Amino acid sequence: MIKDVKITVCYHCGETSETENIHIREKVFCCQGCKTVYEIINKVELCEYYNINENPGINQKTKIRPEKFAFLDDEKVQEKLIHFKDENQSHITFYLPQMHCSSCIWLLENLGKLNNRIVRSQVNFLKKEVSVIYDHKYISLRKITELLTDIGYEPHFSLNSISEKKVNTYDKSRIYKIGITGFCFANIMMLSFPDYFSLGNIEESGLQQLFSYLCLGLSLPVFFYGASEFFISAWKSIKQHFLNIDTPIALAIVITFVRSVYEIISGNGAGYLDSMSGIVFFMLIGRFFQNKTYNTLTFNRDYTSYFPLGVTIITENAIEKQISVSDLKMGHRIKIHHEEIIPADCILFLGKAKIDYSFVSGEALPVEKRIGEIVYAGGKQTGGSLELEVIKEVSQSYLTQLWNDEAFTKDEEKNTSYIHTLSKYFTLILFTIATITATYWYFNDTRHLWNAVTSILIVACPCALLLSATFTNGNMLRILQKFGFYARNAEVIEQLSNANEIIFDKTGTITQQQEAFVFYEGKPLDPSTEQYIRSLVNQSSHPLSKAITNYLPERKILSVKYFNELKGFGIRGVIDNKDISLGSNAFVNHLCSDTIYGSRVYVKVNDEIMGCFKIQSQYRPGLKTVLSQLQKKYRLSLLSGDNDSERKNLAVLFNGDLLFDQTPQQKLNHVQKLQQQGKKVIMVGDGLNDAGSLKQSNVGIAITDNINNFSPACDVIMEGKSFYNFVLLLDYSKKTKIIINISFVLSILYNIIGLYFAVQGQLQPVIAAILMPVSSISIVLLTTGLSSIVSYKLRINSLKSSGNPNTDINHIGY
Repeated sequence: MIKDVKITVCYHCGETSETENIHIREKVFCCQGCKTVYEIINKVELCEYYNINENPGINQKTKIRPEKFAFLDDEKVQEKLIHFKDENQSHITFYLPQMHCSSCIWLLENLGKLNNRIVRSQVNFLKKEVSVIYDHKYISLRKITELLTDIGYEPHFSLNSISEKKVNTYDKSRIYKIGITGFCFANIMMLSFPDYFSLGNIEESGLQQLFSYLCLGLSLPVFFYGASEFFISAWKSIKQHFLNIDTPIALAIVITFVRSVYEIISGNGAGYLDSMSGIVFFMLIGRFFQNKTYNTLTFNRDYTSYFPLGVTIITENAIEKQISVSDLKMGHRIKIHHEEIIPADCILFLGKAKIDYSFVSGEALPVEKRIGEIVYAGGKQTGGSLELEVIKEVSQSYLTQLWNDEAFTKDEEKNTSYIHTLSKYFTLILFTIATITATYWYFNDTRHLWNAVTSILIVACPCALLLSATFTNGNMLRILQKFGFYARNAEVIEQLSNANEIIFDKTGTITQQQEAFVFYEGKPLDPSTEQYIRSLVNQSSHPLSKAITNYLPERKILSVKYFNELKGFGIRGVIDNKDISLGSNAFVNHLCSDTIYGSRVYVKVNDEIMGCFKIQSQYRPGLKTVLSQLQKKYRLSLLSGDNDSERKNLAVLFNGDLLFDQTPQQKLNHVQKLQQQGKKVIMVGDGLNDAGSLKQSNVGIAITDNINNFSPACDVIMEGKSFYNFVLLLDYSKKTKIIINISFVLSILYNIIGLYFAVQGQLQPVIAAILMPVSSISIVLLTTGLSSIVSYKLRINSLKSSGNPNTDINHIGY
């Protein structure tokens, strides 16, 4: 009788361990790597790392090659990676995708205790980056990288890391503008109080003049610095013969400032500087929140973010040497190890190639290549080491040429926001009212002409309109982030509400890349047989073998004799004198129906066919529910680079096209075809093969199980775990437009009240001072309140959805 091995939890990473042989006192580890990391941390007394969060480490079963980071010794590579260098110190920022909790932050900000030549380390958790200052005279960039790798935080270097394009640094200019404008606005308001309470008749004229000139001085930074971006945006739109929302705002700010200066200098009044500074202040705050997501995530990624930075070449003397991928030339012999990306088109010279092209082509299963065959760039080797000869440089490879194709790189202007369209009509109506008013007073009483026209342009400023859109969208973007839905900008939310067609990719989008759905059908398997099968499939690196390994209970792996793997058919071996075979129906004598949905692996023990394992892609939780709800509002299509083995399962879930074996260009062409028919298209994908269609669509959504991992250029990044909320998030985006329209109505009412006084030439500073801030603040409160109410309902509905995500799709067809 075979006894189950006691399952324990690794003290470092929390994964289960089948052995207790690796331990330090009562602390058990799943592998030697986790034990080593603990010893490094314990040696410098940083074990508080394990107290902040339980089992915070990253599994260390995969060993790192000793020379993996040798390319960092190249001075040319160092120059492009290091931000700053003087005689004593160097500054560099590492991207660490493994960072996930407060323990990680604590450890990484104490790197100086691991090596005292590290002067300082500072973490940016949102971007998963750590900035390190170190003394390069005593420790090298490579040594720091290896130190981070030794404690479980291997830095990610890509070809994009040494691109000539500068890394986007955090722009603090808007923070400075908000701070300076807010300070000036608060003081101008304070200095204006005496004028408000006396209704513009301060007895001490000298005091009134002093306050007015102080306000004028404080308004100068607001006008020339704080409001500068509105002037720049308006000027650019005018040069393009287009009136955006900033144009009437810039005009109103200029008119308000000019009239205020005139009144103060001439002694005719205190002007409207409080209203002007308040408008600029509130609009800057709104835009800050609206742009916060874009500054945190990277939406414009290309193939250089996916390709590795270094590669191993084999010299003529058979010496292995690390070089930068950018220095790779045609004719170079390169060595690719397990789980490494192939950076250029090559010919296979040595080794057994099992290339995973799922991220490039959408093909779910690895492709086997023979010696002499071409292996294209972008694939990942899932087997052992390979030797290949480069036939095209990185810049000339198939994948690079595909990415650089005009259709994939064009930066087309997506549909213009209706706010800009509304602004155009608003401006025309405003000028019409101003012209009519000017004409009336010109023939009746010219003394009121200047006052009436400028008052109209001041009070009818579309600031409330802009504030309603800015604060609603900014708040919506913030709320959507909490649900794992990161939109590039506010216009994206608007385009989501206009869409009527949704296209999905399959592999990695509606399926989960690293998981498969497995169940067994046939004669019952006793524990001994399960152990035999698991021991046999453990010898194979084929994805179906891995799926069965994960499906069967964890038991001790037994020794396998006469193991043999026949390509495309199956595996066979002898365990405890029992002949075990697993593979296709032809390999073991089929038992089940010839109709195949997904993949089936048949089991034979000695001469007895036991049954078969049915394996198919693991669909995302809630897929059936999500798609059935979407069908009520949208036409749904599937464009997949994978084969059509699961067509029957998927046909019941899509009411549009089901197209398989699609190339990236074919996907792009299909999106263009739908748009030519007047469709507003949302494309949901995840890989390089979706890059063109994501860019071409009205809204491109990249779904990823880690928002900081590579995803192609897109408008929205959506976390995979939020997929079951997709319908709710789309509905929420539509409600954004409703909230903006409600606030538009309120702001127009304020404009009508203001215009009533303005056209008569009776708009006093005190009325403007009350009306304009009240309208701005009420709009902010209204939009924030309504969006928060909708957010609360979204959260409640989300909790209901997450309680029982529907996964019945995994059983359809069986």
